[in-house]
Amino acid sequence: MLVDFYADWCVPCRMMPPILKEVKGQFKEHVRILKVNVDHYPDIATSCKVQNIPTVVVFQSGKIQWSGTGVQQVHDISIALREIL
Repeated sequence: MLVDFYADWCVPCRMMPPILKEVKGQFKEHVRILKVNVDHYPDIATSCKVQNIPTVVVFQSGKIQWSGTGVQQVHDISIALREIL
């Protein structure tokens, strides 16, 4: 599971959807992508230790396996996912 932590007012966060769409295209059934608005769900962001946005967190079996803060590139996310999967 890949979780994109964002906020509506965050300009860099608006750059992530096309990047995540490409990641989803590469990993199809192997990765589920969720978006969490930190303004609406601050408790989830806090429990995942999200301090800046955008932040992408990859979970496997309920545990954080990788995270990246700031606008992440397809290549970087793909490398992390390949190592985890």
